Amino acid sequence: MAKSEGNKHEAEDAAEKPQATKVKGKSSFEEISKSGEYQRSASVFRDHITAEGGKFPAAAGRYLLVISYACPWASRCMAVRALKGLEKVIEVAVVRPKWDSIAEGTDLRGWVFQTADYPDCYPGATVDPIFGVRTLADFYVHVDPEHTTKYSVPVLFCKETKQIVNNESSEIIRMFNSEFNAYADNPALDLWPADLKEAQDAVYQWIYDDINNGVYKTGFATTQTAYERNLEKLFAGLDRAERILDGQRFIAGDRFTGSDIQLCVTLWRFDAVYHTHFKCNRKLIREYPNLRNYARDVYQQHGGKLAPTVKMDHIKDHYYGSHIKINPYLIVPPGPAFDFNEPHDRDRFAK
Repeated sequence: MAKSEGNKHEAEDAAEKPQATKVKGKSSFEEISKSGEYQRSASVFRDHITAEGGKFPAAAGRYLLVISYACPWASRCMAVRALKGLEKVIEVAVVRPKWDSIAEGTDLRGWVFQTADYPDCYPGATVDPIFGVRTLADFYVHVDPEHTTKYSVPVLFCKETKQIVNNESSEIIRMFNSEFNAYADNPALDLWPADLKEAQDAVYQWIYDDINNGVYKTGFATTQTAYERNLEKLFAGLDRAERILDGQRFIAGDRFTGSDIQLCVTLWRFDAVYHTHFKCNRKLIREYPNLRNYARDVYQQHGGKLAPTVKMDHIKDHYYGSHIKINPYLIVPPGPAFDFNEPHDRDRFAK
């Protein structure tokens, strides 16, 4: 009888504990072709917030942005949010930088929020303010139990409808730029001005393919052939940017735009992470005269508003401390130091 009662209580206790997420998604390391090429899957939540209203109208306090400071895609959303002065308009939740287990009985790892499971309160990380869950996978599953792709950041979430609006950073930053001007502290700033559209469109795709995604295609390659092919494209892209910046201050012309944020989220991470961790070691950014000074110039734009969005502790702890297949002992190197606040020479282009 006592044994039966004990089993009953154990079952009740187990029922009260949070159950493991029934994940159907995958990790970045599963997006590898048979030839060893990393093939990034497309984002699947692609609704839009509009100033005019509709399904998701622009409004202060209605939306939550879930980010990792380590992720360059999420970081650029934070950059535009800061530049436009939307800190009081768009709430932010921040995952811990190091991936952890997100499904019992599997080796699937991913983003997690700050919870009581982690007695070390990682600086800058937050709890999930919506569902109170531990993992970003749980967050996605609460919204869409059938979600089958990556549990990625950034996530733009509507607190009223409990829906994910969008998880494609290139679209989120455009919404922040134009759709919240009625609530922004800096509504006049236009990071994608009409008169530079042709120039910005011209640089967007090769910066993304060769540089932004190029570091990942190089670092996640699982064959020598795939690695060398993508390494060549990456440094051809960096050399191309170096040549352009020899004749103009910014990548799309004589003005600071969203294209500079796009390029610099990779440049700011390059020497500390991509050069070593992703084996992009042909050259450091600090060895490029124009790119080195340009990375500092952009970092210092608008009175240093971008600086708080670049958290090197999150960046290094994530890459070195999460990618077990690349860095199995999860050792985080201390260097190299690169001070983006040092003086630059880009003022030579000032009119």
